[in-house]
Amino acid sequence: MTRKGGSVEHLPAAGEGKRGEEGHLGYLLRQASGAYRLKLERAFADLGVTPPQFAVLTMIVAYPGISGAEIARLAVLTPQTVSVIVGNLLRAGWIERTAHEVHGRIQRLEATASGRKVLARCRARVVTIDRRLLEGIGAAEERTIRRWLVAVALAGEEPGSSRRGARGRRVRG
Repeated sequence: MTRKGGSVEHLPAAGEGKRGEEGHLGYLLRQASGAYRLKLERAFADLGVTPPQFAVLTMIVAYPGISGAEIARLAVLTPQTVSVIVGNLLRAGWIERTAHEVHGRIQRLEATASGRKVLARCRARVVTIDRRLLEGIGAAEERTIRRWLVAVALAGEEPGSSRRGARGRRVRG
């Protein structure tokens, strides 16, 4: 399988070798996540939206007044990344920022009408992608997959970590 110099003659395609059903679960999750992200990138390209911007905008619309730190936790992004994304969303006119009434350093984020409109366009495309992703999967199998993915995510949380945001409200993923 290897040639002189140690390079590999044939690298497996998705679904083959270690990239197939016998591969490590963590790698397979990463491979699936990468493939899904690529589909989102392609679907959003003409809208000028990236998958992380979509995730952040989704959180802002779902939880009006959310802070950047709360978004970072919910969207599984670093605070620095969220800061850059928020700056880009502000420049695009898709969100607005106001100071928290009590804690002036905390910035509350809300979507503008144009932000909600672009998010609706993104969501319509995600629905199409998700429908294709679930082709051939029954409702019971889908529920099992969803429960398993949630369990994987919960298993990654720190023991005793709070499910509450910085302002004490219950966080729903």
